[in-house]
Amino acid sequence: MFVFGPLGGVFADRMDRRRVLYVTQTLSGLLAGVFAVTVGTHSIRLWIVYLLALALGFVNVFDNPARQSFISEMVSAEDLPNAVNLNSVAMNMARVLGAALGGVIAAAIGLALCFHRQRALVRRGAGLAGRDARLPSCSRPNGSAGRRNRSGRALRYVRNTPELFIPLLMIAVIGTLAWEFQVSLPLMASKVFHGGAASYGVMASVMGGGAVVGGLISAARSRPRARALCLAAIGWGIAILAAAGAQHAP
Repeated sequence: MFVFGPLGGVFADRMDRRRVLYVTQTLSGLLAGVFAVTVGTHSIRLWIVYLLALALGFVNVFDNPARQSFISEMVSAEDLPNAVNLNSVAMNMARVLGAALGGVIAAAIGLALCFHRQRALVRRGAGLAGRDARLPSCSRPNGSAGRRNRSGRALRYVRNTPELFIPLLMIAVIGTLAWEFQVSLPLMASKVFHGGAASYGVMASVMGGGAVVGGLISAARSRPRARALCLAAIGWGIAILAAAGAQHAP
């Protein structure tokens, strides 16, 4: 994503985003299926995990820009802020329910079934989207690939637009220094609390529940505000410090 993200954005601008999502979601399901087979047959190796993670990263290069920009084509400009927030709420609801269910399945049956269920759900979701005739068809913008590539990167435009530059700078700092709970939460579940997949599932569910509440509050606002963004960033830092203190508490 870090290296080829701008290329994925250009690709999403020039292609039908719905068709891009069909392909990327199908590939994600296939990768999950390969993971499930290798885990279920006890042939999983660390290099296989690296290879599958690399492949999923290349899929996400095209999936993330297409999926996130697709929202703007389904709602009007006035409803776009609420649509973005509600999309985040839906994803975090899935994190709440999916993490809890996945933890139970992994603890009771095994990890392989979790990846099999992920593959089946991805295929089912792609099929349902294909039968929804109300979704718009994405148009291809005019312009050369080089011009679209420069537009996709938009570095000069971002630098000259404080409304974009400041939030992106905050995201860069927070994402680099603080947005690593995907690594720290499993380690805390296993090393600090001496639990397993079920403990991690509970942690992820609690975090997802808080995100759902925050998303609903944000969606209730008429428009996003810079003050709310700053307060959320400060609260995130305080929460991380509290978690670190709890980890070292006797």
